[in-house]
Amino acid sequence: MHQWYFSYNGQQMGPLEHAAAAAQAQRDPSGFCWRNGFAEWLPIANVAELRADTSPQALMPPPLATQRADEIDYVIYGEDMQFVEIELDPGESCVAEAGTLMFKTPVISMETVFGDGSTKAASGGFLDKLVGAGKRLITGESLFTTVFTNTAPSGKAKAAFAAPYPGTIIPMTLSNYGGSMICQKDAFLCAAKGVQIGIFFQKKILTGLFGGEGFIMQKLEGDGLVFVHAGGTVVERELKAGETLQVDTGCVVALTSSVHFDVEQVGGIKSILFGGEGLFFARLTGPGHVWLQSLPFSRLAGRMLSAAPQHGGSKGEGSILGGLGGIIAGDRNY
Repeated sequence: MHQWYFSYNGQQMGPLEHAAAAAQAQRDPSGFCWRNGFAEWLPIANVAELRADTSPQALMPPPLATQRADEIDYVIYGEDMQFVEIELDPGESCVAEAGTLMFKTPVISMETVFGDGSTKAASGGFLDKLVGAGKRLITGESLFTTVFTNTAPSGKAKAAFAAPYPGTIIPMTLSNYGGSMICQKDAFLCAAKGVQIGIFFQKKILTGLFGGEGFIMQKLEGDGLVFVHAGGTVVERELKAGETLQVDTGCVVALTSSVHFDVEQVGGIKSILFGGEGLFFARLTGPGHVWLQSLPFSRLAGRMLSAAPQHGGSKGEGSILGGLGGIIAGDRNY
């Protein structure tokens, strides 16, 4: 069974098993809920699975929001090492980051395109394609994306895309957030065809230097479904107008355009030198939605690098043989 999460006025609870989630829904149906497979947070009162009624109709999952872009159905598998399986009707397409494909059915064609694969870029001339590719190059991504299209005359087909490191895949319908989303540079995984992948410039020097994401972030625009990947566990917070959240600079995954992103100093000299949090916090001010990750990839990579034997890290994993155990095991770094 699925694990459920609830949100009441920005305060989250969970994960809850289905029985506990149904009981909580009966006690207080005024908030929002989410589980794997939902496109976004939904009002608790609208989710039939959490009602006392257990008829087959009540157990049907809620429909996805109506979209003007290509409509795609999906299922997210896994908990820590996730992948998303997308189901395409005949003629439907999705666009994905190069190198993220896990598997596909033979009737789905692959076309590598110059730029972001959006409808605007496809219908424009060479200059539009060059601008789109340039935006991706600036954000550190490949010049190319891949468009997957169901070419069968009838019947559905599936393609799956895997996250590049342990974490969470977040489904977002852009039309529910004003048609745009600002993300960390490497967050985009895949999307319904029609979503534009652009750039967002940090205008303030301090925010660009110390905000954790640099001067350039990804900007996703359109009205379709996008999938964003982040490290560790992801939490969504809805900030009211004027409400502020101080966040470690590396933990910011995405935010809506209405959220003000700035930095502020951590504290005094002692906090800066010995607090382990760097010089600055990211300061996020509402109104709007923000998504935070518990394990930024830079933090994971730093821990792995520091633990590597050639950098003086752990040898032997506590074995009483120490380095000799590593040599016996065939590790030439000892």
